[in-house]
Amino acid sequence: MSTTNRPLRSGEWFGAEGRNGFIHRSWMRNQGFADDVFDGRPVIGIATTWSELTPCNAHLRDLAESVKRGVWESGGLPLEFPAMSLGEPLMRPTTMLYRNLLAMELEESVRANPLDGVVLLSGCDKTTPGLLMGAASVDLPTLMLTGGPMLNGKFRGQDIGSGTVVWRFTEEMRAGRMTAADCSEAEVGMSRSRGHCMTMGTASTMACVTEALGVQLPGAAAVPAVDSRRYALAHAAGRRIVAMVEQDQRLSSVLTRQAFENAVRVNAAIGGSTNAVVHLLAIAGRLGVPLSLEDFDILTADVPMLVNLMPSGKYLMEDFAYAGGLPVVMKELAPLLHMDHVTVSGRSVAENVDGAQCWNRDVIGTMEEPFQPAGSGTVVLRGSLAPSGAVLKVSAASAHLLTHTGPALVFDRIEEYVVAADDPDLDVTPDTVIVVRNAGPRGYPGFPEVGNVPMPRRLLADGITDMVRISDARMSGTGYGTCILHVAPEASVGGPLALVRTGDLVSVDVPTRRLDLLVDDAELAHRRTAWQPPGPVADRGWVRLYSEHVLQADSGADLDFLVGGSGSAVPRHSH
Repeated sequence: MSTTNRPLRSGEWFGAEGRNGFIHRSWMRNQGFADDVFDGRPVIGIATTWSELTPCNAHLRDLAESVKRGVWESGGLPLEFPAMSLGEPLMRPTTMLYRNLLAMELEESVRANPLDGVVLLSGCDKTTPGLLMGAASVDLPTLMLTGGPMLNGKFRGQDIGSGTVVWRFTEEMRAGRMTAADCSEAEVGMSRSRGHCMTMGTASTMACVTEALGVQLPGAAAVPAVDSRRYALAHAAGRRIVAMVEQDQRLSSVLTRQAFENAVRVNAAIGGSTNAVVHLLAIAGRLGVPLSLEDFDILTADVPMLVNLMPSGKYLMEDFAYAGGLPVVMKELAPLLHMDHVTVSGRSVAENVDGAQCWNRDVIGTMEEPFQPAGSGTVVLRGSLAPSGAVLKVSAASAHLLTHTGPALVFDRIEEYVVAADDPDLDVTPDTVIVVRNAGPRGYPGFPEVGNVPMPRRLLADGITDMVRISDARMSGTGYGTCILHVAPEASVGGPLALVRTGDLVSVDVPTRRLDLLVDDAELAHRRTAWQPPGPVADRGWVRLYSEHVLQADSGADLDFLVGGSGSAVPRHSH
């Protein structure tokens, strides 16, 4: 039973007298609850994105049982409910099309039901930010628990990482250096346990970022999905969420500007995915926390990369967990972080990481001897080709291409480029700049992960493995290459990317943070008069709503009418 003197939100349902109370309690009793569960104790919602269509999250029902154990033990009433599951491996055209739908669904589900606090169970790339966005707009006491990474993949005596080897091995097959049988053997050994990608892709990045934000318990990001300690963390999360309700520790008190600054810096230190940029911007927008694209450059200028994980390094999340995980990284970064920030643990960052020790310095470096120097993370480029910005992950790029000028080879659709890339006679050289457009939030629609476009077969055969590639799309967090992404405004809304023609010179200068189209203003003005916006991408349903209201990448690609929140006020009676 609740020990707080503050009326709980769920009391409006289960503590009601007369007809409405009868209805709310009576129907719940068909699940076999004892009489005293309606005595005023905190009601905890467990939002799970479990689905067999989302392999990364297929174990979350088991994790929910451990959360329930902790909630019951601490005097709460746990009630599990489903949320839309977004699985990267299967969903088309892209899970990013549905991230905002998940956020909207979660927000409305939490507000409409008798919940005093929420535990969010996620894992796959978009389930983590989508749940957190929706929860932020309600602002109840909220704690997140990601499902954990898979065990290291294995192939012929070597560790292989999900996603990263997919891109590498399929390119090797296209170049004739691997066979289909080789790839099939790797396919079997890559995903050999429950959990999400074990590279520092978007799933692992967002797990680390949410721990850095302070909405996961310390150490929760890296523990493998099949490790019993993951279930112990779930048990502890169930206990802690009840205490958060008692203390009225709402999400907005955790997700402050200090929290976002910590997360941005941690993302740089772990070599995190560029996708963290668009997700953090969207989450901040739900809370009214000032965060801009520029912050991802300014706040990380002095942050070295400490973590040696694929795709930038050689290790995987299992190794990261055994080396000490994110608490070690945050302890190393202490001079650059807000260590007094209070997290969902009820303690400060400093208290959370005080006992952290590193057990493998080859996996987690120090500030004095980092894996890569400061400036190796995500940088923001601006210029005549990207007035509102574009991003590049320096650690995944080739050093010799960070300052480059070359002729553009332009494609209006990714499908057109994929066909052309296999043409042995494609007119392309290592200096060519591949431009793929109409793949942004509105143009695809949905902002897909097609920005790490395949290399032309002709160049692969010559041993060339990287070139400058520019798009208004995103890139998988497991991907790599000199890929300039999230170009804003996107081509489909009339951004300069729409005006580029094959043969135009494009200049990339990462040290000065410039991305320019070397075409004079008069010519661009002439081209703009001839440009026609594309027609509607859909005439009904979610896709129409999305395409009419989605914001650009530099604003987080949320829907314009979902920015902000509506709080947790109890809705009007239903009967």
